[in-house]
Amino acid sequence: MTVRVGVIGAGMIGQDHIRRLTDVVTAARVTAVTDIDAARAEEVAARVGAVALPTGADLVGSPEVDAVLVTSWGPTHAEHVLSAIGAGKPVFCEKPLATTADDCLRIVEAERAHGRRLVQVGFMRRFDAGYRRMKEVIAAGTIGAPLIVHCAHRNPTVPDAYRSAMAAQDTAVHEIDVLRWLLDDEIVSAQVLTPRATSKRFEHLKDPQIMLFETAGGVRVDLEVFVNCQYGYDIQCETVGEDGLVRLPDPAAVGIRTAGLHSTPVLQDWKGRFADAFDTEFREWIAAVETGATPTGPSAWDGYAATVITDAAVRSLESDGTVVTVDMKPRPAFYATGGTA
Repeated sequence: MTVRVGVIGAGMIGQDHIRRLTDVVTAARVTAVTDIDAARAEEVAARVGAVALPTGADLVGSPEVDAVLVTSWGPTHAEHVLSAIGAGKPVFCEKPLATTADDCLRIVEAERAHGRRLVQVGFMRRFDAGYRRMKEVIAAGTIGAPLIVHCAHRNPTVPDAYRSAMAAQDTAVHEIDVLRWLLDDEIVSAQVLTPRATSKRFEHLKDPQIMLFETAGGVRVDLEVFVNCQYGYDIQCETVGEDGLVRLPDPAAVGIRTAGLHSTPVLQDWKGRFADAFDTEFREWIAAVETGATPTGPSAWDGYAATVITDAAVRSLESDGTVVTVDMKPRPAFYATGGTA
């Protein structure tokens, strides 16, 4: 079976995923594309032999679409995901699932009413080989009970449009999701502190930020978000347990010896760092759609949890570092048991 995928949103990430579904993933074919820019939709669709459709609703309703990929502007995500659920079609939604917790809950309730999981959210780190190995080590008890997690998320630069709240909403959200998964524990409080600001930033931006989280089980997490570090794209994670620690490996790189120095290159963007994770993410999603299995990736509930936690972090940032309790609803049994009624 070939899974026919309709793509809503033909911007940078949408086009990258279309390439992935066309050139990398087997058993998938992009058959329809829509975008707010109709000319761009026509151009992108023509490259892969797909049809360009006027609206997301037209695409979801097309008999030539088996599954939906949402890569449009964040505030439109809820509308398109709810439409796909209403049509009974599997839907992969790039983060965020929705821009408000209320809209995330609407999606959760719609999916529960449908009776089985249809939604996967695009947090790709759960598909990274290094993070998966860390998960195995922690789950096996090799380092004992986790006590502390140290993380860093560094970008060389960000554009002028990047605002201080985006450090939580667009950047730290990846750590938030993967930490919940790694620890199998829920984040219950957030605090954001702002040390001395780098001079290499736009004046409106608070950078770097130190984010402190506590889990229900008492694990403490510190996360450095530094989006103007200059030197490269650098993702670090170390979990300290009672009997040892496990550290995320750096990407494989050759060592260079020259001019009296021994060095290794540092990646400059997220595409290079997580390209393999993106590929694995889509291979597993398409395999689940093809066989009718439950998606292996983050659920609608995970999308809701990430939104609620980032909301708490933004409130802390805006209140000069107050510790903010995460106001999360109890997780329904539907999501604790794999997403079947």
